[in-house]
Amino acid sequence: MRPIIRLLVATLVVAGLTATAQEPDTVQMPRSFEKTISRKVSLDYLLFLPKDYDARAAKKWPTILFLHGAGERGTNVWKVSIHGPPKVVKSQPDFGFIVISPQCPSGRTWENEPLLALLDDVIAKHNVDTNRIYLTGLSMGGYGTWNLGLSHPDRFAAIAPICGGGDRVAMLLASPARRNAVLKNPVWAFHGAKDTVVPLDESEKMITALKRAGHRNVELTVYPDASHDSWTATYINPKLYEWFLSHERK
Repeated sequence: MRPIIRLLVATLVVAGLTATAQEPDTVQMPRSFEKTISRKVSLDYLLFLPKDYDARAAKKWPTILFLHGAGERGTNVWKVSIHGPPKVVKSQPDFGFIVISPQCPSGRTWENEPLLALLDDVIAKHNVDTNRIYLTGLSMGGYGTWNLGLSHPDRFAAIAPICGGGDRVAMLLASPARRNAVLKNPVWAFHGAKDTVVPLDESEKMITALKRAGHRNVELTVYPDASHDSWTATYINPKLYEWFLSHERK
């Protein structure tokens, strides 16, 4: 695996209302404004291509977007391969997925727009099966997985957050279309029962909220003797990758 560096540009559209004021005999009507804001997003990332990958072939490959934890932030992109799929592929060159492993800058947390920009860039330049893109991450990346996966469920065939948590209120207040998409997106979460960094109830609350909302394809695996490191056992388990491949985006 070798690091690949891309400079990504994300465009955000901000719309809102100006402040309104009232005078004795006149009322100013609310006015709207729309402004396009462009910012440059620099992300270092590791990109793994399977041994049999051929850019000239028609074959499309299932793809994993992996979000690391807080300890791997910084400027040394190779730190990203300490855990998770980028660690697995170092000993498995025949691993059957494209693996995208970005590095979060120091002092930052995962943001959706740069991650989607990176994903779009890789899709445009490589043979990605867009119906089989899977999202997973650990600790801070577990939170990032919940956030990105629930905010953009249409982009992923399944998500697997590990020792993370999310915003249940945002999920409940989502538009009917996005809420329906969330309820159709398979979720398999993992957590250690003895985790003192991110308490188990962070995952339990998310799973409970999804089930109460009517989600029928959601599961939580709890390792009874594990503390914060619930990812090692998860990412070496072939069943996770079999589960990924059993789901396609409709």
